[in-house]
Amino acid sequence: MKWKGKDLFDLVCRTLGLRETWFFGLQYTIKDTVAWLKMDKKVLDHDVSKEEPVTFHFLAKFYPENAEEELVQEITQHLFFLQVKKQILDEKIYCPPEASVLLASYAVQAKYGDYDPSVHKRGFLAQEELLPKRVINLYQMTPEMWEERITAWYAEHRGRARDEAEMEYLKIAQDLEMYGVNYFAIRNKKGTELLLGVDALGLHIYDPENRLTPKISFPWNEIRNISYSDKEFTIKPLDKKIDVFKFNSSKLRVNKLILQLCIGNHDLFMRRRKADSLEVQQMKAQAREEKARKQMERQRLAREKQMREEAERTRDELERRLLQMKEEATMANEALMRSEETADLLAEKAQITEEEAKLLAQKAAEAEQEMQRIKATAIRTEEEKRLMEQKVLEAEVLALKMAEESERRAKEADQLKQDLQEAREAERRAKQKLLEIATKPTYPPMNPIPAPLPPDIPSFNLIGDSLSFDFKDTDMKRLSMEIEKEKVEYMEKSKHLQEQLNELKTEIEALKLKERETALDILHNENSDRGGSSKHNTIKKLTLQSAKSRVAFFEEL
Repeated sequence: MKWKGKDLFDLVCRTLGLRETWFFGLQYTIKDTVAWLKMDKKVLDHDVSKEEPVTFHFLAKFYPENAEEELVQEITQHLFFLQVKKQILDEKIYCPPEASVLLASYAVQAKYGDYDPSVHKRGFLAQEELLPKRVINLYQMTPEMWEERITAWYAEHRGRARDEAEMEYLKIAQDLEMYGVNYFAIRNKKGTELLLGVDALGLHIYDPENRLTPKISFPWNEIRNISYSDKEFTIKPLDKKIDVFKFNSSKLRVNKLILQLCIGNHDLFMRRRKADSLEVQQMKAQAREEKARKQMERQRLAREKQMREEAERTRDELERRLLQMKEEATMANEALMRSEETADLLAEKAQITEEEAKLLAQKAAEAEQEMQRIKATAIRTEEEKRLMEQKVLEAEVLALKMAEESERRAKEADQLKQDLQEAREAERRAKQKLLEIATKPTYPPMNPIPAPLPPDIPSFNLIGDSLSFDFKDTDMKRLSMEIEKEKVEYMEKSKHLQEQLNELKTEIEALKLKERETALDILHNENSDRGGSSKHNTIKKLTLQSAKSRVAFFEEL
């Protein structure tokens, strides 16, 4: 009951393990207007609902100029990622379609890790909310078509850890025109309705119909004092020769909120341009050590993964060769069995042929004896003599044929004997090959224990709740070289990324439903057609004029 806002806020930060507390706050809603819990005021003294439970939203109140340089803790990066992602999906931050697909691919990498076709099959993103509804409705594309394009980019992010994917998301999102801007409806002295944008860089004045490109900008280093009286807000430029400029807001409560955001953003703007505090230096040093440790751990895991893959490939190759040898042995056994069967058949056939040759020789001998007996028989009559001569001639012809048949059978028997010898020779060769296969040297078994790490990789010990590190000079030099290499790779990747974005934009342009374009879509396309520059470059161009001329321009709007 007695707690102040700081007590509750500190408890939330301790629960999260958050040290970069200056970006965050506890937000609540009062009469359709958002407000932030004041640190030095009792929680229940705020104009909050008296019904329990009292609801506060822990959110980022201030945004960094450069997320990669300013967000040190991983938990801080993660909270910003979640909030910016929700703002893009809820269309509080305008994001062009092609950039929405790229951001979605990093969100998928952060959630699912590396792409694996065997795990991440078609339809695995069906239940995920990854694109703003405005983008989905703008094109004649099915969910499967969107998933295919998101997955194509997701597959390219292999090797990125969750924190790296989330940081890539923030690096792209922070260049969106509406990122980190709080908009308020205001009127200048002439009563012209305008929008005031408050962000990390300064104050910006917008046309109510165009929240993407400001008309005028005043960076924080040009502003000396900010105050309000009732609904009137007063801005005093740093140059005292320049008149103050004023505007009116809709409610006194809104002026309080504008002042809070201006003070907090101005303080952070000036803090960024000073040396880091001791606490921030310690956090950055710890973050660098943690990043180096994680990088070496990833390298170690990558080496182990590579060794495991090589071992699996070797095992698969050995299994393939073993299977091949088994097949060769089976074929050799079958060839041996066929040779043995052929040899048995040839031997049997040769035996039959020999018996037939003997039988024919016996018949030829009997025919010869019959011819001799006929010659010795006396034939008294001429008719008997003529008949006898005819029979003798027939017997001679028959004897000649039987002799030829006997000779042919003898040759056939010789040929069969030769075939039998060849079959036995083939059988001997098959047995020899089988013996060679059986006596081949076996391969050494795979060693499942990974090889020890090289001695130059520094080690760390986990003792209690503290981590101790020992980095050698060579390690830091190697780390510096790797950082330089990463910078070069990042520049090349940025160019490749822009080309991919343009390709996707061209590819899906034909499927766009022009009648569904929102006012922001049309404004973004017009900026792109004019060769619109980045958010920071646009603001720099607006501040090239003198502060005096910008104040005068604001008064005349």
